[in-house]
Amino acid sequence: MTALLLVSDDPAWPVALERHLPDADIRIYPDIGDPGDIDYALVWAPEPGLLARLPNLKVIFSLAAGVDHILRDPDLPRDIPIVRMSDPYQCDMLAEYACLAVLYHHRFLDRTLALQARAEWEEQPVLYTPDVTVGVLGLGAIGQAIAARLAGFDFGINGWSRTARQIAGIACHHGPEQLREMLPQCQYVICALPQTPETTGLIDAAFLARMPRGGYVINVGRGAHLVEEDLLAALETGQIAGAFLDVFAQEPLPQDHAFWRHPKIVVTPHMAGELLPRTAVRSIAQGIRDHRAGRPLAHVYDSARGY
Repeated sequence: MTALLLVSDDPAWPVALERHLPDADIRIYPDIGDPGDIDYALVWAPEPGLLARLPNLKVIFSLAAGVDHILRDPDLPRDIPIVRMSDPYQCDMLAEYACLAVLYHHRFLDRTLALQARAEWEEQPVLYTPDVTVGVLGLGAIGQAIAARLAGFDFGINGWSRTARQIAGIACHHGPEQLREMLPQCQYVICALPQTPETTGLIDAAFLARMPRGGYVINVGRGAHLVEEDLLAALETGQIAGAFLDVFAQEPLPQDHAFWRHPKIVVTPHMAGELLPRTAVRSIAQGIRDHRAGRPLAHVYDSARGY
């Protein structure tokens, strides 16, 4: 019998796992039983050394799209594949959030809500959507879902990735030089990148200066992608008109942080793409079936790429 160790305090996970893996022995940390029984581990921020104590562990499944919470373990067994979470519904949620953020500014809701607070009636201009271009940074499953939803509203879509891609409906760019060429075309830039050494601090003063004056920044990737002081400076000069931010360098965002009270910034508490066990469990079950059948695993973390 396959034994899977779950490291999560979400009570929905055991229910979902038992439903989709009825023949598996589901063990919930800290009730491990015999460590030698464990074949697979599904984890969020496991305690250091835990995974190294499982001598027959075959695959580690991450309870997140990122794996930093696993890699920080100094005793992590380096020969065991780590599978990143990839849930189509989570991609849908992130795409919904991105549409909300773009339309919030595109339909001048920021201005309208400020007027409402003063009980002032003032109609706002109407923009021709096909004239507006959105840039999507990162063209993995999340970035493609975002681009497809926004293309459905008839926004022009530019996409950027580390390596060359060809995706229908997206003007694809890659590499540093093509990013510099793309940015002046994009009234909105949505960051959906993984965090790597190359993407850390990517959205800095030079990046923001290349965007059209009065552009908008939306970040659903990682807080470390954005140089926060550079964004504040660009908002002060009007180079950037507004930002819609769901991820931050420090989370929870400190109460004294300037973003909380900035009139041109919308802060949300890392809620753009929640992980729902009822949908995400399908990818875990499929991964275990693939591994047991000798098929290649999908979404395996690649240390050379950083994601």
